Amino acid sequence: MATMNNTDVPPIGRYIDPLTDFGFKRIFGSDSSKDLLIFFLNALFKGRKTICNLAYNPQENHGPAKHYRKAVFDITCTGANGETFIIEIQRADQKFFKDRALFYTASQLHEQGIKGNRHWDFELKEVYFIGIADFNFNNSQPGKWLHHVRLTEAATGCVFYNKLEFIFLELPNFDCSEDALKTDVERWLYVLRNMRKMKEIPLTLQGETFQQVFEIAEVANLKKEEYMLYQKDVLDRWTEYAVLKTAKDKAILEGMEKGAEQKSYEVVKNLILEHGFTDAQAAETTGVSLDFVKKVRRNLTSAQ
Repeated sequence: MATMNNTDVPPIGRYIDPLTDFGFKRIFGSDSSKDLLIFFLNALFKGRKTICNLAYNPQENHGPAKHYRKAVFDITCTGANGETFIIEIQRADQKFFKDRALFYTASQLHEQGIKGNRHWDFELKEVYFIGIADFNFNNSQPGKWLHHVRLTEAATGCVFYNKLEFIFLELPNFDCSEDALKTDVERWLYVLRNMRKMKEIPLTLQGETFQQVFEIAEVANLKKEEYMLYQKDVLDRWTEYAVLKTAKDKAILEGMEKGAEQKSYEVVKNLILEHGFTDAQAAETTGVSLDFVKKVRRNLTSAQ
């Protein structure tokens, strides 16, 4: 596991990091900030759907293992018309992220089934999954950061079923500068990616809603207990980054070493087969050990 010292811990700035568990829940996950979540969702739906009110649901999707919660946190709520919204941030890359998104929504659909012997005609309420991914998808398209996914008819592209929808925000692909922000969705993405580094509220975010966001997110407004929880979340995120970076660097190094060894193997093999070099001559010419050359020769002999 990667080790860290005090100089590796990121300083805590004026505003909280909304991509931590504490920051995400503080901005979007309480009754006092419900209007912010409604504003965020309405910006995503761009008038196709209007959310007027929300009720937060008990959190039951805590994952199969303790470490799971370090990489993902979510809010589930119900709209005034009975529709369900699952809003989730996934910090670390996960192979089956899309599978889990489908599993979560499917479980919400299944929960709507009438229990017992009561008659039910299978009418369902809408379910929406909003996934904020702090990593790139495998098939990521440069510059494309917003994905609307619905069930459509393949030949025509027409919507086949309008009560199930996925909205994915691919954060690493969002590189819009402050002076280029035009829509509320872009402003939200800019806040999510950059708030922890800001020292003041940007001019393009001076409206009443975002003023409220920054007031809620100001570290100076945290109580002592809240500050300690946030500090732990920041450290967890930084440790997680260090571990992932170490693993990635190690994999790259091992790949380079493996590649170098394979090249050496091919060179030695060629010197033995094509030029009749002795073991000592091949070792001296390529700079590899005599044992390595003998290993190559044994493999060649056994393959004959």
